[in-house]
Amino acid sequence: METSTEDVAEDTGGPARPAAAVAHATEAAVEPAAPASETAAAAAAPAPAPVATAPASLSPSRAGDFMQCPLLYRFRVIDRLPEKPSEAATRGTLVHAVLERLFDAPAAERTAPTARALVPGQWDRLRESRPEVGELFADDPEGERLAQWLAEAERLVERWFSLEDPSRLEPAERELFVEAELDSGLRLRGIIDRVDVAPTGEVRIVDYKTGKAPRPQYAEGALFQMKFYALVVWRLKKVVPRRLQLVYLGSGDVLTYDPVLADLERVERKLLALWEAIRLATETGDWRPRPTKLCGWCDHQAHCPEFGGTPPPYPLPVRAADSGAVAQGRMGPD
Repeated sequence: METSTEDVAEDTGGPARPAAAVAHATEAAVEPAAPASETAAAAAAPAPAPVATAPASLSPSRAGDFMQCPLLYRFRVIDRLPEKPSEAATRGTLVHAVLERLFDAPAAERTAPTARALVPGQWDRLRESRPEVGELFADDPEGERLAQWLAEAERLVERWFSLEDPSRLEPAERELFVEAELDSGLRLRGIIDRVDVAPTGEVRIVDYKTGKAPRPQYAEGALFQMKFYALVVWRLKKVVPRRLQLVYLGSGDVLTYDPVLADLERVERKLLALWEAIRLATETGDWRPRPTKLCGWCDHQAHCPEFGGTPPPYPLPVRAADSGAVAQGRMGPD
């Protein structure tokens, strides 16, 4: 699954909500500004190291991580190991930002040239908010590779116009943060790219993908994220979305699925079983690697036993799986 704003919403803490989602949150009280001396001292102080906490909620990205490889889930959620940005994922983030911003313009101005013109400015904004992405082109002093990368982002944006007509769309929500708590206490959260609501009330959930559409035999895996969102919407609004739509800009395909309540109930059962497995692994510290072809793209091979690495010391208290006794500082999987 592509990196998106959802990945900023940590499963163990509060979400980093985009502007569209914040508009629907409860207004927060404005605190008085700190004195200048305190502000300067805070700026000079080193950033605190991430504090390990047990997982408290589940997003589609993190659910996908655990299903792909439990140890990857641990590295990202428990240990919070840093990962280098990739050109593909960063381009996806950039394209998502452009498609969101385009709807700020009047319908008649939502054209392909207008969208392409947004790319440079959104790239500048992305570098300001996430300075680490600038490292992607640190070895490109002439800017040739960056220019090609931006041109590809523009091509992806332009392809969208052959799949949808934004001049005829008025999204009810864009980059919408959603969160719902199941009867079991499990909290589900995520960020939906776009929500369309028909005049008759039917809801369509739309997600943009900058990669290519999967083969038909893998379509169910691709729809898992969308059914996750549909479950959250159903839990929040008691409405089953009429349509789930994946827009693949890399290949120019649109994958749609019309869910029924039984679909969402099956997804909920699957998530509850998944969460139980995550809870057990958290308590015992037993996070097993699951080698696949995707390992070649993993940033954590140096810590993975499958590649001769050693996981960092497990930062949470654990109990023995057989006795239930709790031990402090136990290491991760051997």
